[in-house]
Amino acid sequence: MAAKLKKGDRVVVLTGKDKGRSGEIIRVVPKDGRAFVTGINMVKRHQRQTQDTEGGIINKEAAIQLSNLALEDPKDGKPTRVGFKTNDDGKKVRFAKRSGEMIDG
Repeated sequence: MAAKLKKGDRVVVLTGKDKGRSGEIIRVVPKDGRAFVTGINMVKRHQRQTQDTEGGIINKEAAIQLSNLALEDPKDGKPTRVGFKTNDDGKKVRFAKRSGEMIDG
């Protein structure tokens, strides 16, 4: 199945403690159906000191379910669903169903 959300996409959180906030996808884990988004679902982790990194309590992003994310419409910034169609070159591209704008085409 084609990926509806990819690394670098701007997304809006639909549910949970960060509902309504938006960010950019850092990493996608398709096998688990999860993604890491900048500034979303932040957790505190205790990190041991190593030779090259400082120890202490750090804030980092935790994974969030892909079903709780929606692509941000390029036109108005509101959440939208993703559709697929072929462009004039015969290449399969994604488009925002809300406005009809091409996402990566």
